[in-house]
Amino acid sequence: MKAVVCKAWGLPETLVIEEQAEVTPAAGEVMIDIMAAGVNFPDVLIIQNKYQFKPELPFTPGNELAGIVRAVGEGVMKFKTGDRVFAFVPQGAFAQQIAVAEAAVLPMSEAMDFDTAAALTLTYGTSHHAVVDRAQLKAGETMLVLGAAGGVGLAAIEIGKAIGARVIAAASTDEKLAICKQHGADELINYSTEDLREAIKRTTGGKGPDVVYDPVGGSYTEPAFRSIAWRGRYVVIGFANGEIPKLPLNLPLLKGASVVGVFWGDFVRREPAHHNAAMHELMQWHAEGKIRPHVSAAYALANTPKALIDMASRKVTGKIVIRPRQ
Repeated sequence: MKAVVCKAWGLPETLVIEEQAEVTPAAGEVMIDIMAAGVNFPDVLIIQNKYQFKPELPFTPGNELAGIVRAVGEGVMKFKTGDRVFAFVPQGAFAQQIAVAEAAVLPMSEAMDFDTAAALTLTYGTSHHAVVDRAQLKAGETMLVLGAAGGVGLAAIEIGKAIGARVIAAASTDEKLAICKQHGADELINYSTEDLREAIKRTTGGKGPDVVYDPVGGSYTEPAFRSIAWRGRYVVIGFANGEIPKLPLNLPLLKGASVVGVFWGDFVRREPAHHNAAMHELMQWHAEGKIRPHVSAAYALANTPKALIDMASRKVTGKIVIRPRQ
């Protein structure tokens, strides 16, 4: 079987495609023929040794996958050969096969295709944890989503609307905002052409958003926080801008507001029961048509470096996937 391998820390161009031995499931493991693997911004950072999770070299990147069960190890009870499944793993998804602990595998619904299932776990899992659990967004409240056309941003919009909130999408181009509108955003802000604080004032009637969802960081953080509503919750997802901002601590004091951190990967590890409940709610919402992952492009395994370059250069809207068997 073929796999993408990171042999030295570096940019996507340094990745290689190698032929490897076929995977054999150990006891308690499920062997999966991977049909689609989701690409995420952390993948760009991990191969450069710039992320919290630091695997040992060499390794195969990629965290989320969907495929067909090829075989199961001793003791596996929930799955059998031929089942359509998806999973989130520490590494190894950019390959044609993988062996995964049974506890990390979930059954695909009949309504899901492989691209959709591979696009669901990290982005929607992160946004569900952020919006539902950490921000405690309620029906009737207002949420501002920065970087709204990215994978986690579009997921946050849809989850906010599923809850019954009013959602304001902020992004850098009108084309990206049009996609946000298609996924349910009530108001749009182009922060490349409009002052962010003035735009927030315009779209909230001067009250400010109850929740700010921020996967971007950089220069947008402080003006967005200065605009937050009384008792607002500022949810820190990541720093796609590349700059970790510094926030004057008098601002949370003056607003009676909270800065709330979101580390979904550790949430999954520490609170697996809560994670599983979240994933089941997301699958239910998908079945009801309340969420619909936007997969904007699919790449063959050999083009994985190009997929990561596109992700790093912020050319991606929604999600992109690798199809290892193309």
